[in-house]
Amino acid sequence: MTSKRLILETPRLRFVMWDEGDAALLRQLHSSMATTRYLPDNTPWSLDKAEQRLRGWFAEQARDGTTKYKLLAADGSFIGRAGISRFGSDQFELGYSLREEVWGKGLATEAASALAGWFFSGEFASSFIAFTHPENVASQRVLRKIGMRERAPILIDGVLDTAYELTAGMQSGKPSAS
Repeated sequence: MTSKRLILETPRLRFVMWDEGDAALLRQLHSSMATTRYLPDNTPWSLDKAEQRLRGWFAEQARDGTTKYKLLAADGSFIGRAGISRFGSDQFELGYSLREEVWGKGLATEAASALAGWFFSGEFASSFIAFTHPENVASQRVLRKIGMRERAPILIDGVLDTAYELTAGMQSGKPSAS
């Protein structure tokens, strides 16, 4: 039985909660060097690692009401993961990873922008962060497009990553009308 609980939808994307049997999809997403080169351990994921991440995302969703979600195209095909989850004890972090065949179509920007609006309208917190490997200029462009501001770099697993922050009311770089 598949739950497909819809969290958020855009014209081209659907964010749904993972199902228990989705580890193979997640492992497939992170099965190449292209999709893992900017992740902390930069090695393709094993099925065990994918299962471990899913367990963590189920726990985050239950605890915080937000996590990294399964990302589907409008036709229902699996294209990646995207969401906002707790980072440390007092911050939330935006993260996403898309299948190679959908890169360059604006889907990461669409996903990040939709998540920011959803996160702030749900009043999870007044800000969130994101970070990228210093060589991941495509993701840095996405984060700037949705209005995130660069802040002090952050050390993640021995790499000094470029870090960004977005505060409620500053999405797309413009304060919201109150």
